[in-house]
Amino acid sequence: MQIVRDVESLRNAVDALRSDGGRVAFVPTMGALHDGHMALVAEARRRAAHVVASIFVNPTQFAPNEDLSTYPRREATDARMLEEEGCDILWAPDAAAMYPEGHSTTISVAGVSEGLCGASRPGHFDGVATVVAKLFNQVRPDIALFGEKDYQQLTVIRRMVRDLDMAVEIVGVPTQREADGLALSSRNAYLSEEERQAARALPRALGEAASAIAGGADVAEALAKAAEKLAKAGFNPVEYVELRDAETLEPLSALDRPARLLAAARLGRTRLIDNLAVSPRE
Repeated sequence: MQIVRDVESLRNAVDALRSDGGRVAFVPTMGALHDGHMALVAEARRRAAHVVASIFVNPTQFAPNEDLSTYPRREATDARMLEEEGCDILWAPDAAAMYPEGHSTTISVAGVSEGLCGASRPGHFDGVATVVAKLFNQVRPDIALFGEKDYQQLTVIRRMVRDLDMAVEIVGVPTQREADGLALSSRNAYLSEEERQAARALPRALGEAASAIAGGADVAEALAKAAEKLAKAGFNPVEYVELRDAETLEPLSALDRPARLLAAARLGRTRLIDNLAVSPRE
């Protein structure tokens, strides 16, 4: 596996991969890799001849009070994991390579970036959209894969690609989970042992709410019960538990189309998110 750190070397390396006519798949990450990321790489290998992954902890998607300085960084370990999974190129730029002096362009995706995580993390999705657009221009992949755990992020990227006519196929890969249901996340490492036990309440509460809503229960009542269960488990604050249209993220008061049940809540200093698909019964 090649590790490259400047754009010219990256483009030369990707061009060399393309010389055999094979498709290139791209998996962007912020490092601190786990089995969820490896599932993305494995799916990329199934869909394309060549795989490029990136590791870049993007400063523009962190608010001043968020965990940029403490976000886990372990490039050597991550690189070994990627190589063992069959990745061809690791694109690992520093901030100066991604945002040269004088950089002043940002991308904002209205609508789907508003509410949910966008409400509590102002500017976050502008940072996501901008860095992903840059990564797409740098790597020029045929296909890019993102985890469904960050469902609002996935929706923002899909809308950006559609609106800007970007020639890349976006694939969402189902959330990878621990045996007790907790969604895999780099931030799970922040949880204390006690918090990790309490965290099981998040997928459990969402699963129960999704089942109730799909079974015809009142949506507002089911959402309130889920939020109450999270609060009793020690989550504070429970930022949101909402039912949204699966494509537009429009809030729903009734399950009359394919939907997504989404939640965000904090355990101690750790912010956890999760979501489940919910569809009307035929």
